Amino acid sequence: MWAQRNVLEEDGSDSVTLADSNQKPSDLSLVARIRAGDESAMAQLYDRCSSIVYAVALRVLGDTGAAEDVLQDVFLQLWRRPSQFDSTRGQMAAWLSVIARNRAIDRLRQRTPDTDLEDVVLSVQPDLEGEAERSRVMQKVRGVLASMPVPQRSALEMAYFEGLTHSEIASRTGEPLGTVKTRIRSGLLLLRKAFAV
Repeated sequence: MWAQRNVLEEDGSDSVTLADSNQKPSDLSLVARIRAGDESAMAQLYDRCSSIVYAVALRVLGDTGAAEDVLQDVFLQLWRRPSQFDSTRGQMAAWLSVIARNRAIDRLRQRTPDTDLEDVVLSVQPDLEGEAERSRVMQKVRGVLASMPVPQRSALEMAYFEGLTHSEIASRTGEPLGTVKTRIRSGLLLLRKAFAV
């Protein structure tokens, strides 16, 4: 609620000033209290900004444990060096978010690869058998596609090689959506039959 109090001004007139008794302290006032060693001010800033700092760290790192470590580091830095905050350059949450992002990126750079380089096996021998099989399959697919009517083959190629949806194919060709779906389905059935043998 608003609290009213009468203030006697220097010229002797009475004026009424309104002050919000529930108003949150500013970032700057909390930082000043932190400089003086006020732990409750630190707790208020933590409550105000920790979720943002954690979210930034988690987005960069993708690991909850590492994001929690960054969160702790950022607020420890604020506790140890509150004078680094410059209110003329922005708000506390934004400043802490930048620090969290930088710390998270530093942690990413420090991570060691999951696999030791000595354990990595490099294949220098070509997989001739696998290549031959892929070539045989591609030749069979090309043969089946070539035997299809042009509208059916075209619909399949647009769907699987160009990544178009059935609706996009219908728009491009001017054919009804049901016709496009039928052509693709029957084309897939022909391919399945060719590989079932």
